[in-house]
Amino acid sequence: MLSLKKARAVLFFLAIFILMTVFETRPGGVSGQKCGCAPQECCSQYGYCGTGDAYCGSGCRGGRCYSSQNNGVSGIVTDEFFNGILDQADGECPGKGFYTRDAFLEALSSYPDFGAVGSTDDSKREIAAFFAHVTLESGFMCYIEEINGPSKAASGEYCDTQNTEYPCKWDKGYYGRGPIQLSWNYNYGAAGESIGFDGLNDPDIVARDRIISFKTALWFWMNQCHQIITSGQGFGGTIRAINGPRECDGVNPSTVRARVGYYLEYCDKLGVDPGTDLSC
Repeated sequence: MLSLKKARAVLFFLAIFILMTVFETRPGGVSGQKCGCAPQECCSQYGYCGTGDAYCGSGCRGGRCYSSQNNGVSGIVTDEFFNGILDQADGECPGKGFYTRDAFLEALSSYPDFGAVGSTDDSKREIAAFFAHVTLESGFMCYIEEINGPSKAASGEYCDTQNTEYPCKWDKGYYGRGPIQLSWNYNYGAAGESIGFDGLNDPDIVARDRIISFKTALWFWMNQCHQIITSGQGFGGTIRAINGPRECDGVNPSTVRARVGYYLEYCDKLGVDPGTDLSC
């Protein structure tokens, strides 16, 4: 039988052990899971691995933390802003459940200069411009693939046979896919080379993988539109960069007006002046 002194010692160390165990395992504990996270995950402020705002947002310790990747874009592209676009799409749209804010923010980790040049107003204008084109191209993020895209590809559209760097594969279609409807063999080839997928042999991955899908849109944007909007050339220049020959100079004024309308709407929602040179 234990003496009173020994019994007290045992109880004391037992109490310390219980307190340490609770502290280590509760959400606010010092070490938590200690975060040996997978490459695509974040280490939360409480020490646990995962994706989304709870892990990659405020207090994120490591991994693909939003704040370290996008210079505050996540604070501008809120759930309310993103879902305000997506919610306008029909409930049966294929984009429902495919296009998500988390997927956009995760893809954004590869493009830290997006929304990071100039003032906060400059960032807001770039974000408004990007999502204005996303809205038009994908129908409020409804469509993952271009309507009638396969039949267009079968007729030879979207294959530049003069491009020898990224030659078309005879059984693949390079029609529009993703938020900004990536098109043409040379874009699929170059985007895949940059992002890390086989764009020429597997263009369909842009419609299967939501992260790659958003990455292709951001890849195109950063290569073709980012410099235009951040240098103050105006929203109209981004229209010309995306679809100029098919829309600008009076070719398709209704589509141009729609793009400009979305841009003005999103600038208004973000509380920023849209600037000048809006049309092409």
